[in-house]
Amino acid sequence: MGHLIPLVEFAKRLVLHHDFSVTFIITTDGSPMKPQKTVLEALPGAISSIFLPPVSFDDLPEDTKIETRIGLTLTRSIPALRDSLKVLAESTRLVALVVDLFGTEAFDVAKEFGVSSYIFFPTTAMVLLSVFYLPELDQKFSCEYRDLPEPVKLPGCVPLHGSDLIDPIQDRQNECYKIVLHCCKQYPLAAGIMVNSFMDLEPGAFKALLERGEGKPPVYPIGPLIKSGSDIVVDESGAECLRWLDKQPHRSVLYVSFGSGGTLSREQLNELALGLEMSGQRFLWVVRSPHEKAANATYFSVQSINDPFDFLPKGFLERTKEVGLVVPSWAPQVQVLSHGSTGGFLTHCGWNSTLESIVHGVPMIAWPLYAEQRMNAVLVADDLKVASRVKVNDEGLVGHKDIANYARGLMEGEEGKLFQSKMKELKDAAEKTLSLEGSSTKSLAEVTQLWKRHQK
Repeated sequence: MGHLIPLVEFAKRLVLHHDFSVTFIITTDGSPMKPQKTVLEALPGAISSIFLPPVSFDDLPEDTKIETRIGLTLTRSIPALRDSLKVLAESTRLVALVVDLFGTEAFDVAKEFGVSSYIFFPTTAMVLLSVFYLPELDQKFSCEYRDLPEPVKLPGCVPLHGSDLIDPIQDRQNECYKIVLHCCKQYPLAAGIMVNSFMDLEPGAFKALLERGEGKPPVYPIGPLIKSGSDIVVDESGAECLRWLDKQPHRSVLYVSFGSGGTLSREQLNELALGLEMSGQRFLWVVRSPHEKAANATYFSVQSINDPFDFLPKGFLERTKEVGLVVPSWAPQVQVLSHGSTGGFLTHCGWNSTLESIVHGVPMIAWPLYAEQRMNAVLVADDLKVASRVKVNDEGLVGHKDIANYARGLMEGEEGKLFQSKMKELKDAAEKTLSLEGSSTKSLAEVTQLWKRHQK
């Protein structure tokens, strides 16, 4: 879903501003696709979708990493993809195949139909640079990247520790590493790469990407592409959140959410609750049932059927009822972040959430969990300086006293005021870049002109 949401926004722009029709082709491993289908069915008529037959993973071990599954889902769907493109080509003129960041195995199929392949990259220019840099890192070092003695210096970016590189490359013995490395080596074969970020947000990284050396495809910054509040159906629980926010003072509420895929351990959930209480700050917390592993977080944990409220410290809800609202599992995030009462965001640093925070001018506490989120945390905390980043203690937890300090610092401290000022600049820049003469608007138009020439 995290990749589908910005892709949908991209598709809408192609249809509404550039007169294309778009077909989504979705691969699946047989897991429930109801949320995806709901999103796709609500789109304008010029956007259609095809769900390929599910592939089987019966031969894979249970602990197979998510990125391995994603890669194999596409590899095993190639014959069905070829059949779908054949049917499409008989009824319409195909001008481009745009693949997700894991979709490079589809390039050869596109070539069979005489169609150029593009990558839609749903995260940062900094992460894209790391994709181009990984084959070099792989050759240069034999140790695990977290054990590198010096920081990794990507051109145009702040230095980052090897342990902050993306999750799927943190275990070089795992099959996942080989799949991601192979995928990275195919990126130079793309006709172009659209990135869901913008020039003023990452000027150094984009400058490095746009100085096209040999083997680098053109890069198009076209973000920030985020969901608009008008597209989100708010249920009664969501409406309650917004009514509660209406009663709070301006910029007084810390919004706490780890996205749709992030869960904490039981111990960490407890520390977070105690820290929010100790901070004395107003908060709106989207709480999810914990996972049962000892680690700090997990990736797309299967949620417990238990009520997440059952895991909160005894008496917590009663003690904080005057200053906090706790909601289970989901809140209308775009509406929450755009609300005048929201003054801070404790976030897992998923890129969709980060962009939503930037577009609405809300400074952050960065608490990354998985995927590329640690790299996003480096960007917002060390480079953009619109967030403080949490640190874990010797027990692998973020302690409640530290959480209280982060919350107070963001909501009422001097550092929070600096973050707020810088975030206002980024909010204005985001608005400008999507205006009629903005750099992202022009960048997308550049791509679509290429496709229209192919159409003739």
